[in-house]
Amino acid sequence: MIKNVQIKAYETGLVFKNGNLIDILKEGNFWIFGNKSVEIYDMKSLFKSNTDLNILLKNESLKSLLEVVEVKDGEIVLMYENGIFKEVLQVGQYAFWKGISNREFQKADLTKVEITEKIPRTILENIKLKNFIRKFVITNQYKGLLLIDGKLNRILEAGAYYFWNNETSIEVKSIDTRMQQMEIAGQELLTKDKAMLRINFYVRFQVANIQKALMENKEYDKQLYILMQLALREFVGALTLDELLLKKDSVGKEILGNLGSKADELGLKASDAGIRDVILTGEMKEIMNQVLIAEKKAQANSIMRREETASTRSLLNTAKLMEENEVLWKLKEMEYMEKIADKIGDITVSGNSSIVAQLKEIFTK
Repeated sequence: MIKNVQIKAYETGLVFKNGNLIDILKEGNFWIFGNKSVEIYDMKSLFKSNTDLNILLKNESLKSLLEVVEVKDGEIVLMYENGIFKEVLQVGQYAFWKGISNREFQKADLTKVEITEKIPRTILENIKLKNFIRKFVITNQYKGLLLIDGKLNRILEAGAYYFWNNETSIEVKSIDTRMQQMEIAGQELLTKDKAMLRINFYVRFQVANIQKALMENKEYDKQLYILMQLALREFVGALTLDELLLKKDSVGKEILGNLGSKADELGLKASDAGIRDVILTGEMKEIMNQVLIAEKKAQANSIMRREETASTRSLLNTAKLMEENEVLWKLKEMEYMEKIADKIGDITVSGNSSIVAQLKEIFTK
């Protein structure tokens, strides 16, 4: 049997007889005699054969033409062609033709958690590596705790973090480190004098120790709420209603002072607090309104008496001056006459007495 075989550029032919590799054909035209078979391979592609690769590699000529990469369990190999990432090689044995492309192979150990290999971030984000990578993002103004197999490893600042995807458990707990405000609304409290009222309170705080807040305390914000609630109850219960209203603006500072090291134990730093509203209940509101009205009436009466006294004193002083000075008396008399004349339209005067006397008689009626 005779057959003609054409081997093109960037191709290689392998000649087999009875399953054994006996010859390698390069570019050209060949006549094959006898019971032989020829397999033609594209040298730009991965070498794949139906014959076991280890058997083929016993042929030294073929072995010199191939670059063999073995990927073991727990490993992957990143393949680059001419500096460009092309493929991820998983467990197995791979053979590539030499001399066609400039290939580079980077081996990565998947049994580790940390990615210690120098792999660019653009490659880590490639979709071909999606199943091999675990990614965690800590956004700006946040911090995170890295837990490996349930144990604290380290604190993570804002940024993106990549880890190999394997059987090791990885958890990242993040927390907002910005200033936050907590509202403690509608707290019904009794003052020292048994006055029932409702208080709206606020506190501004910030996470100062992320490890304490997340690892040593559960639901640190709820614990802070209870602490502030109890501190407010204790403070209000030690004051009468009048004392509370007088000290309303300083309540926040005193409560923060009493809070002390309890906030530190939660990993928090409370920087400001205060009463937003003091709301009286129905009966207490009516009583306070009555007290306020009585106080305002008393103030009004006091002002009226003070003004009356001043007016009387002024009149007395004027009378004394007029008594001592007849000209001043006449001027004052003419002033009143002028004021009265402003409000009169017509005046009738008879001629049987003096005009001034008649005018005086009219204005003094």
